[in-house]
Amino acid sequence: MTTYSNIKDELKINVDKHLNDGFAYLTHYWQNHHNGVSQYFKLSAKEYLQEEILYVAEEPEQLYIPLKFDVPFPPIDKPLFKFIDLFAGIGGIRLAYQNLGGKCVFTSEWNNFAKKTYEANFGEVPFGDITKISENAIPDHDVLLAGFPCQPFSIAGVSKKNALGRKHGFLDETQGTLFFDISRILDCKKPKAFMLENVKNLISHDKGNTFKVIRNTLTELGYSIYYQVLNGKYYVPQHRERIIVVGFKNDIFQHKENFQFPKPPEPTAKIKDILEEKVAAKYTLTDKLWSYLQNYAAKHKAQGNGFGFGMTDLNGISRTISARYYKDGSEILIPQDGINPRRLTPRECARLQGFPDEFLIPVSDNQAYRQFGNSVPVPLIQDVGKQLVKELLKANG
Repeated sequence: MTTYSNIKDELKINVDKHLNDGFAYLTHYWQNHHNGVSQYFKLSAKEYLQEEILYVAEEPEQLYIPLKFDVPFPPIDKPLFKFIDLFAGIGGIRLAYQNLGGKCVFTSEWNNFAKKTYEANFGEVPFGDITKISENAIPDHDVLLAGFPCQPFSIAGVSKKNALGRKHGFLDETQGTLFFDISRILDCKKPKAFMLENVKNLISHDKGNTFKVIRNTLTELGYSIYYQVLNGKYYVPQHRERIIVVGFKNDIFQHKENFQFPKPPEPTAKIKDILEEKVAAKYTLTDKLWSYLQNYAAKHKAQGNGFGFGMTDLNGISRTISARYYKDGSEILIPQDGINPRRLTPRECARLQGFPDEFLIPVSDNQAYRQFGNSVPVPLIQDVGKQLVKELLKANG
């Protein structure tokens, strides 16, 4: 059987030049040819293959070729349910639900660097800006998954926008309204269940009014709502609190679902468990940067503030890694004997979020730091998903 890599080689497909909706249609068609949703992708897939890849006027003889997806995380053969992956990032939530027996039938992510990582690992390019995609163009699915952008609701984001005199939350014209793209898709496609992930501060933002709007909107759409702030430290060696919101469609479950958030396991993960044995010298802080971080911390300590670098206890857990980690690595520094501390490597960042070592990192270090800082602790999401899927399969009979 022909492999996905063979097809890309034979058609001379350089993925960097095809991180667009056209190739998204084609890869989605290839991955969903036999599961009842291919009609959503076929026409545009054929057009893109013919006009942008084959460069011939006549129709290609065969749009679909049976493919073996030789990627680290290929689609499973006999899925138990279908899901969509919105604001997908590099696919941490997809990976968790794929591990639980699900088949992704649609995915969306606007950042091209994230798309590149996603394609390398799943063999599929996400569609772009969800605000420009009609809900009618999205296939039917059992579960909607979305780690929707958290900037409008984060403490740091709110502080920055207040300082700049800008609006935030639902008043933010660029990101605060992205929740409503979730709600319009829920309203149209009516999936049996959903899971949303966001920063802890979402629940208290604007004196609770932001989350009140979210909760009321989801309830009005006919879902029973469950939410809880969970900490990744029980699954990975990182303090990472996030709110998880789960919903079940009332006209399907009749309020009889028996969903409970998982009881976290005893934390056993330690930072030393995720460290690589050999680390390049480039990850060690320069004298200039190390001096700056020490002076910055001393200055704020004198002012009674807690700002400063985070030297990590190798037998403990780290602070929360963020997308800004690429700037100086200051929130998580690894001590080294006799020399300056170092930042984590991209592979160590992947491990910090619970990604297996099979997960490919095809981008620069700076982009990798951004991507893992924006991602999710995969084992935590999978533990929540296990409880959701258990109730979903009861409904499916």
